[in-house]
Amino acid sequence: MKIGEVCLLTNNVIRLADFYKKLLEIENNSQDETHQFIISEETSLTIYNDGTVKNNQNQNICLAFTVTDIQKEYEKVLALGAKIIEPPAKRPWGAINMSFYDPDNNVIYFRQLQ
Repeated sequence: MKIGEVCLLTNNVIRLADFYKKLLEIENNSQDETHQFIISEETSLTIYNDGTVKNNQNQNICLAFTVTDIQKEYEKVLALGAKIIEPPAKRPWGAINMSFYDPDNNVIYFRQLQ
């Protein structure tokens, strides 16, 4: 069994999808206001408005991405205006991690493996 999709529920699909398209440097050529596929590889990342009101305080989910140049990604996140939780820091096991909030306050982790 494989995870087929991670879906972020939101009240504003275009705002959140545009953030992730810039963050991940992906273009899906969609401005759909209800549902957008951002990553459609083995595991998909989708942004969806199911019609219910969200509180944008999503404290029970986080996404983690492995990156090759965390300093470059940190500068991109700053340029996007995301609120930084923790800037890049080396962990005792050797990885360099950083965390920040997306526009709906989901926690995002970037990690660079050494």
